[in-house]
Amino acid sequence: MRIFDTHAHYDDASYDEDREEVIEAIRAAGVKHFVNISADIPSLKGTLGILEKYPESYGTLGIHPSEVRDLNEEVMEEIAEETRNYERIVAIGEIGLDYWDEGPDKEIQAFWFRRQLDLARELDKPVVIHSRDAVQDTYDILAEKHAEDMGGVIHCFSASAEMAKLYVKKGFFIGIGGVVTFKNAKTLKEVAECVPLENIVLETDCPYLAPVPFRGKRNHSGNLTFVAEKIAEIKGVTAEEVCETTYENALRLYRLKQK
Repeated sequence: MRIFDTHAHYDDASYDEDREEVIEAIRAAGVKHFVNISADIPSLKGTLGILEKYPESYGTLGIHPSEVRDLNEEVMEEIAEETRNYERIVAIGEIGLDYWDEGPDKEIQAFWFRRQLDLARELDKPVVIHSRDAVQDTYDILAEKHAEDMGGVIHCFSASAEMAKLYVKKGFFIGIGGVVTFKNAKTLKEVAECVPLENIVLETDCPYLAPVPFRGKRNHSGNLTFVAEKIAEIKGVTAEEVCETTYENALRLYRLKQK
């Protein structure tokens, strides 16, 4: 059984004491590849460090909407240069909008969201989209920028099944992780039911969002077996089919040759 974790943060400090052991463990669990996702300026270099150490890894470069206060054109040029230099940088992300907490002003978030979408187009890369409590604004900006031309994934999908269908029509993948195993995740289970398996990718967002029965603990890619089992239950297929299909989907999402 092959597993592809499309969204992880193994440069996070919570792995500093045992990163090698964790990576060995996920290999043993059937995880063939993972994508380390940048979120802030320090993680740009952290992601490159992961790529240099773990040959099965891929990476993305981009700045999370909650972290764009420190973003400037110098950083954007660094992102562009490193993306061109590293073949295994496969997308721009995670980028988007986050209205959940007292982050940067909405206007600032929108400015840098648009700017990073423009960069993705310039570099011909797909995008990894973060959207929290900003459903319509996220969709509108992606439509305005014709982001379907680049393609990408709506990470940690939290909107309605109807919105998921709209994204699928535009060619986006829907990222589903541990939240689908939570008892109160009714809407996400509806999304998992209505979206074709060919449009779903597995993700952890580790170290966050561990699935049941490990909810609240540090997450890792090996836990995707629990996510696959829940999706399989919802869709009436086997967990093996979920893992294999989403593995192939991840290759398409990130424009990778057969691995």
